[in-house]
Amino acid sequence: MSDVVAHNGASKGAASQPNAALGAALGHRSVVLVGMMGAGKSSVGRRLASRMGVPFVDADVEIEKAAGMTISEIFANHGEPYFRAGETRVIARLLDGGPQVLATGGGAFMNADTRAAIRAKGISVWLRATVEVLSRRIKRRGDRPLLKGADLSETMRRLLEERDPVYAEADLTIESRDVPHETIVDEILLGLRGRLAPDGTAEAAPGDVP
Repeated sequence: MSDVVAHNGASKGAASQPNAALGAALGHRSVVLVGMMGAGKSSVGRRLASRMGVPFVDADVEIEKAAGMTISEIFANHGEPYFRAGETRVIARLLDGGPQVLATGGGAFMNADTRAAIRAKGISVWLRATVEVLSRRIKRRGDRPLLKGADLSETMRRLLEERDPVYAEADLTIESRDVPHETIVDEILLGLRGRLAPDGTAEAAPGDVP
């Protein structure tokens, strides 16, 4: 079950903490951001990686590089099952490259094999957002294959009903809302401190080398 990090002042002073120690404490693991399209995984992830002193990797970008085409083109030319199979392979490969902050696509965490790989090699963070917030953020974008020709709010509600119970399996839950990105980053860092020892050490995870 996800640990929910409260946002009513919980992040006060987080920015002044030694965040580089958290990056070191990851060992070979990744901080993996999960959640719906429009939750802010890429924009928050870049800032989080910078604060922790580790690389940022966007799984969708890596999928496009591997396929030699955009995600929209993959969906159009080969269909969603083909895309999901490639997504699973790419994320499994990326998880071997930690420590890092890894942003995943909205449907990636729905795959049981991907969830198992993330549990073994990472700490998952669900950026949870409401239908209203998500719809407002993505309504201007036309690059979301699952939303083409659909009623945006209704599709988002359906996807949330389907995906939220699975996202809730993440290690941490952070409310993605209309506040500065650095506030969200502070809250993630606070949650990670609850998972990693304050002296910069951490319990060994599968794949970590002593």
